[in-house]
Amino acid sequence: MGTFLLWCVTITSILGIAMSLLLLIRNQPPQGRRVSLRNFLVLLLVYATVITGFGCLYLSLHFKGYPVLLEGSGRMSGSLVHLIEDVMYFSAVTILTVGYGDIIPQGIGRWIAMIEALIGYLLPAAFVVTTVIYNENKPNRL
Repeated sequence: MGTFLLWCVTITSILGIAMSLLLLIRNQPPQGRRVSLRNFLVLLLVYATVITGFGCLYLSLHFKGYPVLLEGSGRMSGSLVHLIEDVMYFSAVTILTVGYGDIIPQGIGRWIAMIEALIGYLLPAAFVVTTVIYNENKPNRL
């Protein structure tokens, strides 16, 4: 049952991340505006979804017994609330910055963190590019 749950969480996380990225690419500002509040909220939603998706992935791998994150000098441990705080913190720091080094990925966690950091690096670029392409392709109204 544990392996099935791990696969369900993993697939759900990947689908949530992919759907959020697709939403960002397809979302366009209303006529006459370069950037809208709606686009900004979509971007925040995409970040929140990606952070949560990767956090769930780290947490599920941790519960399955794979050592993916080290806190201090040892493997992450503590109450469920503490573990959730740690994986969400690590996920947010990984996607938004280059990390602080207080929680360190190891093993397969390194590859997952690299993918998450790449997505975090590309999200603002995708947001700007889709906005610019939309504004260049929209019909001029005279």
